Amino acid sequence: MNILRPAVTRVMTPLGRALARWGISPDVITTIGTLGVVASALVFYPLGHLFAGTLVITFFVLADLLDGVLARMTGKGSTWGAFLDSTLDRLGDSSIFSGLILYFVLKDEPEIVLAIVALFCLVAGALVSYAKARAEGLGMTANVGIAERGERLVVVLVAAGLSGLGVPYILAAGLWLLAAASSVTVVQRMVHVYRQAVVK
Repeated sequence: MNILRPAVTRVMTPLGRALARWGISPDVITTIGTLGVVASALVFYPLGHLFAGTLVITFFVLADLLDGVLARMTGKGSTWGAFLDSTLDRLGDSSIFSGLILYFVLKDEPEIVLAIVALFCLVAGALVSYAKARAEGLGMTANVGIAERGERLVVVLVAAGLSGLGVPYILAAGLWLLAAASSVTVVQRMVHVYRQAVVK
């Protein structure tokens, strides 16, 4: 995701200019993007429309980049905006995994194990983000790990989308991979903060 960000930003810059001319604030884009992700994930995924849902969710996820572009253009970036963006990111991410959990549970033949794995991914992802935020709140850093938010989103959306196209086992493989990577990242961040706080 970090590798793609500069290219996506260049593509979105003209749209950002248009929104700035119309007087639309970055906070509005952040909110609309999150509401779109939540609605799409909780409607499409439980109904089994994994590919269509992934396309719509991806469209709204891009608002996470557009609000930043707009903030830089208008000079309206703020502490509140940063807080709102981070908070709504957690809501959007949770809705994606919640939609998948409902999909597994509501199937004609429920896949409870995968529902549990998806739930674990939801919790572990929240821990990854919390560990970083808490470390920064204590004056330290936790910018380490193999599963940042961007990577987690790419894995789950690609896996869900391909599963919707009929690729077998890809969603299960993606979720198990994500569960492992998120667990490793939580440990990496805990170790990193421990070294700053205790090992001088």
